[in-house]
Amino acid sequence: MKHYFHPMSRAVTTHWMLTELDAAHEQVFIDFPNGENNRPEYRAINPMGKVPALVDGDIVVTEAAAICAYLADKFPEKGLAPPVGSAERGRYYRYLFFPGTTLEPMFTVNQLGLKDYSAQSVGWGDLERCLATIDAMTPEEGWVLGKQFTAADVVFGGTLDYFVRFGLLASPSAKVSAYVSRIKARPAYRTSHDPDLH
Repeated sequence: MKHYFHPMSRAVTTHWMLTELDAAHEQVFIDFPNGENNRPEYRAINPMGKVPALVDGDIVVTEAAAICAYLADKFPEKGLAPPVGSAERGRYYRYLFFPGTTLEPMFTVNQLGLKDYSAQSVGWGDLERCLATIDAMTPEEGWVLGKQFTAADVVFGGTLDYFVRFGLLASPSAKVSAYVSRIKARPAYRTSHDPDLH
């Protein structure tokens, strides 16, 4: 497998996932300042010119949550996903995809100061609902599926960690802060993240 990566991108999430799995792969650094992401050979892999991207033989997967989901299913023996068809699978998907489809767009819109849009017309609603949902979805203890740490924690927990670290979630609740602390205490998190950003 080849993992296309830059340390100041969402590829940190997929790098963490690969580290949790201890999965053999080649890390391919994409130099954004020098435009490597816009070269034709990389655009052939990801026409968006973004990282992360994962190439596994003839399979190309882009988007951080999709890569994490793919890797969890590729290595079922690692236990980072509930079994296909299990009752937990729906909740697992919810946590995997809520950050990218709802939280990131909402926080981007909020950071840009955009107010003139209909919350009913966009998929992410409004900031008040997003904040309430973050608090409702964050587990009091353990992980989002209880005792089992999964790829959903990598994506959901990693997103909350980013929001807290860079001030997008300026006043996290005690519950969110405790969950982010548990995330950051994981050995694979510590190995895969720049210690200067902790």
